[in-house]
Amino acid sequence: MEERLGIAGSGTIACGLAASAARNGHVLLWARSEESAQRAQASVSKNCAKLLGGEVDPDRVQVVTDLDALADATFLVEAVVEHHGSKAAVLADLGELARHAGAGAILATTTSSLSIAELAQASGHPERFVGLHVFNPVPRMKLVELAFPPEATAETRERARTLCEALDKTAVEVPDIPGFVVNRLLFPYLFSAVELMIETGMAPEEIDQCMSLGAGMPMGPIALLDYVGLDVSQVIGESIGAQVPDDLIARVNEGKLGRKTAQGYYSYG
Repeated sequence: MEERLGIAGSGTIACGLAASAARNGHVLLWARSEESAQRAQASVSKNCAKLLGGEVDPDRVQVVTDLDALADATFLVEAVVEHHGSKAAVLADLGELARHAGAGAILATTTSSLSIAELAQASGHPERFVGLHVFNPVPRMKLVELAFPPEATAETRERARTLCEALDKTAVEVPDIPGFVVNRLLFPYLFSAVELMIETGMAPEEIDQCMSLGAGMPMGPIALLDYVGLDVSQVIGESIGAQVPDDLIARVNEGKLGRKTAQGYYSYG
């Protein structure tokens, strides 16, 4: 891989992307604290062992807690929580880093629902900006939705596509609209499954069995909401203007966010 990848974030998407990129070279991943760094290193190792079959050395991913350590990266990816203010703040810091480093680094966001044009402006380098929407679990999922702000140069577009090829992904350029293509179509379906479950009194596993066995879905809609995270699903739903079920909002308010909290529509333990 020609690019030196630097990832700002230590969550599921950040760690999955780091593990995927480690197939082809060394990766820097920034975490906010030592505790987050330890969790990220464990997550990267798990991705390399489980999803990549042990074919990738997790030591190729260096986890750091100093953002300045990403200064030598040529492709800087923001992968923090799905919240405009949080992403904009990290992108502004990455933009300053790129300016001082003088390396002509590409800046990217992994947002799944927010405006690429607005985040590009927050970075200070809209001409070198791209929306790089990867899917969870990143090592397995082949699609990357690429979305560019109007200012993006031809070089930015080409380097983004080349990076996707190096990651063994299929890139599809999509318009800069809330939710892009996949989430714009997917989440109304997921929310309708919740509404049907509440209306009929069916159990989550019954709804999921119907869609898995009857429609060939690899994962039922209720299980998928838990997998994505009910809080993230709420944010995406609000971003695309979908009607988020009251029951889902109530669970988020109770802290029942899905797999990551061991309790959502299913219990995990």
